Amino acid sequence: MIFKERFADQFTNVFAIMVGTAIYAFGLHYFVISNELMEGGVTGISLLLKYVLNVPPSISTLVINIPLFYLGWRFFGKGPMLYTIFGVVSLSFFLWVMELLIRAQWLIPFQTSQDYFLATLYAGVTLGIGLGLVFRFGGTTGGSDILARIGQKKKGWSVGQVILIIDVIVIGSSFLYLPKEKVLYSLVAVFVSSRIIDYISEGAYTAKAFTIISELAVPLAKSITQELDRGVTIFPARGAYSGNEKEVVYCVVYRHETRRLRELIHAIDPRAFIIIGEVHDVIGEGFKTQ
Repeated sequence: MIFKERFADQFTNVFAIMVGTAIYAFGLHYFVISNELMEGGVTGISLLLKYVLNVPPSISTLVINIPLFYLGWRFFGKGPMLYTIFGVVSLSFFLWVMELLIRAQWLIPFQTSQDYFLATLYAGVTLGIGLGLVFRFGGTTGGSDILARIGQKKKGWSVGQVILIIDVIVIGSSFLYLPKEKVLYSLVAVFVSSRIIDYISEGAYTAKAFTIISELAVPLAKSITQELDRGVTIFPARGAYSGNEKEVVYCVVYRHETRRLRELIHAIDPRAFIIIGEVHDVIGEGFKTQ
């Protein structure tokens, strides 16, 4: 029964990541590339290679991410990287599919020479929906997300801040190749996309607090520490009705780690009582520094 539930959850995650990357690939070709707009991170580098050297994004996205896969595998292990690798491969596949559809003229991209704001708005919405779905179901599209998580693990840097810095550097470099008005429109698209991502994924880079009541608190704490590299606190407790001695596990994680943590808890103690709360600010190791 537990195996069937885990298989169903994994199938849902994989399917949702595929849908998200398909939407993202569509938005990238239909609105962004057709109007020579920009994106941040590895996608932005792929777009620059497309505009300057005419390298297909389906190829450059995968090639650039390969060394990042190695880094992510080394720092985070096999488990957390599987969805990321799947997300990148899925994105490259759907980018390739969109390239074929456009080449066959089965898909005519939205191209404008006047109303760039409309293209910018829909680009941001489409990309945000796609990435939001990917993040919500435990995946990523690799690139700057891997670097940001490494910085957060090794240096305690904010994931969101690292990604923002990388995006600014990549988009800023496009001033050398693109008209400044297109770069400025691209910044609007990135902002809109980030708001949509936050809305769909419930805030991919903010935090959630888990209060877990379980008779297997020690194995749970050990698993959370090893798999997510998160600090865990265990409180002694006693049931008011039963009088039984129990332990309470308390842990704070980023929201994009929420699904992974729920899966870990369910795998060790399917009967655990879990309370998930909003955290508006976190200061300490692994999160913001004072």
